[in-house]
Amino acid sequence: MSDNEEIINVIETLFQAGITKNLESLKDIHLNDPKFSSFSDLPPYDLKDYQTTIELEELRFVSISDYTYEIKNPKISLFGDTAVVALELIQKGMLVDNKAFTGEHMVITGRATFVLVKQPTWKIAHIHLSKIDG
Repeated sequence: MSDNEEIINVIETLFQAGITKNLESLKDIHLNDPKFSSFSDLPPYDLKDYQTTIELEELRFVSISDYTYEIKNPKISLFGDTAVVALELIQKGMLVDNKAFTGEHMVITGRATFVLVKQPTWKIAHIHLSKIDG
């Protein structure tokens, strides 16, 4: 498998967790290191570390049923053992409120930037997700 294929697989594994609810895979694809960082397209919007990012991703994917995603126009730029991936992202699903037994359909159209490092497999070192209004 080429580096580009491996990189896309890592990013797809992140979003596939929303479909499969296989949340254990999230720990395998993120770089468990103090250098890891992320910005989300959902609150809280502050810069997060590895542990907080994993917890919030797990919470996000558990809270959304019928989750689907579409990655559009990915651009992968390789710089040795570092990769920068920019893409457009559409996420859809039903945001479930288990206490009120209600659901709200959501569509998040956004952009994403991922920085991955190869150590020895590709791991996500930084994520920046942003919503596009409209």
